Amino acid sequence: MSLSHTAAEYMLSDALLPDPSSSRAKGLRLELPSDRLLKFVTVGLPLCLVSLAFAREFSAGSQISCFSPTNFTGKQSAYTDTACWESLIHHGFDAEGRAVTKSLWALKVFPYSLLVVAVLMYLPYLLWRYAAAPALHCDLLFIIDELDKSYNRSVRLVQHMKKVQQASAEPERFWEEYERARRERYFEFPLLERYLSCKQHAHALVFIYILRNLLLLLFLAATCLYLVFLHLNIFFQDEFNCSITTGLLQAEPHIPPLIPCKLVFFSVFQLISLSVGSVYVLLIPVVIYNALQLCQWDKGLLSVYEMLPAFDLLSRRMLTCPLNDLNVILLFLRANISELTSFSRLNAVSALREATANKEDIDTVIDFMTLLAGLETTKPKHQ
Repeated sequence: MSLSHTAAEYMLSDALLPDPSSSRAKGLRLELPSDRLLKFVTVGLPLCLVSLAFAREFSAGSQISCFSPTNFTGKQSAYTDTACWESLIHHGFDAEGRAVTKSLWALKVFPYSLLVVAVLMYLPYLLWRYAAAPALHCDLLFIIDELDKSYNRSVRLVQHMKKVQQASAEPERFWEEYERARRERYFEFPLLERYLSCKQHAHALVFIYILRNLLLLLFLAATCLYLVFLHLNIFFQDEFNCSITTGLLQAEPHIPPLIPCKLVFFSVFQLISLSVGSVYVLLIPVVIYNALQLCQWDKGLLSVYEMLPAFDLLSRRMLTCPLNDLNVILLFLRANISELTSFSRLNAVSALREATANKEDIDTVIDFMTLLAGLETTKPKHQ
């Protein structure tokens, strides 16, 4: 019999989690995977496409080609290209034959506007990083540490129960004391449970997270509307008539009133705008999903920890409206599940409990470990 008790002691000793290392604080993820993907795409895509546009501009040279008269010298033709590129004003006539002008200056600033778009898309990340991430880091570090400690305290309690049961002359008296202790909640972990309950009444994190997604949604929609405006007003006109009757050539004889010009980079800008607009439109549902996931609780994580004695945040129906900081913390706990060592062990115990034939005999991890320790022969059945 001593051999089985020794084996049980070794088993329970191995179940204890090691002390957390200092690298845990550095390894916490303070962004959800979907938010990280959004930041990478919304900021990186316009920067990448702008760099390609600038590379083509430097390699191709002039961005405009004007059809100067044949009697123009080389310098006059070069001046014509430069003057028309600087003005970018289309001179035409309306249906009644009146002269009208249309500015195409937005084409010149289009690459720089994409840089502004990239900066705007980075602002929601900066808001989250400096307004919410420090507090979230402290919350996650404390809760993860307390959850692992609660698991260790449960294992140590099993060890103590095992020693007391072995030394008890009346096994039935031992189990009566155990049931009374459970009813009077002597096994509860008030600090962690009350801390989680307190987070249900805080709304700072959830406000900043929703504000971050709303800002991102606003910037995405504004960028798409800006690109639609460019396509409807400018991106269908790669040719325009330029006037050079002012400036250095105004005194030259035989200067035509209008010179036809063509934008060399026009197709590149069209491709860039279509790419950015299409990707941003596809990302809008992702942003909406990130905000809407706060409308329901992620009960899977806490339900596993309810196997611990008296940890019943869910069973006591303390989870009310999901729009609070606790729901945000649960989402980030799920993203940092690799740092939560006790979760995998409790999840395995939960799976074994589900596969057990006499499920009514097992209520908490204390009961399950007691069965593993060889005490099931003396534990009375639940009625």
